[in-house]
Amino acid sequence: MPDTVQFKPVTTDAELEELAALAEKIWMGYWPQFLGEEQTRYMVDMFHSIEAMRRDMAEHGYEYWFIVDGEGRVLGYTGGHDEPETGRYYISKVYLLPEARGHHVASRTFDFFDALCRERGWHAMYLNVNKGNELGLRAYQGNGFAVIESVVNDIGHGFVMDDYVMERTIG
Repeated sequence: MPDTVQFKPVTTDAELEELAALAEKIWMGYWPQFLGEEQTRYMVDMFHSIEAMRRDMAEHGYEYWFIVDGEGRVLGYTGGHDEPETGRYYISKVYLLPEARGHHVASRTFDFFDALCRERGWHAMYLNVNKGNELGLRAYQGNGFAVIESVVNDIGHGFVMDDYVMERTIG
């Protein structure tokens, strides 16, 4: 797997379209086993579609990156936004293609966010993880994240997100 991992900012409409297609591929290949097909489709449309990402960028200051290897092959994507009111960075998305999982790509992603937080003066980064996502929980705990809260958020259409909120302090 990759010796180097780079983070390519998503800035153009063409890149947003590519990102939305990647998100759908990753989500539909992984999440139905946990959430069912109907909720997975709903969440892709609500949070990972090109319209949703455009909205989040315009209204909430989200930024997105493709995670790529040294040869430019896309391994996944990540994104989030600054949270000045709490002095933290909210990592909204860290999603990898199956072939990139288990190769420390997530660790390199958190190193990227660690540097970003230092540069911007934030004291911590945090994220939400589905309570049933053992792979994600292990990856986050192994990278210094600790559970700080348990939440159930109504996302509409009769669906909820049953998550842990996990945080990593910037050292």
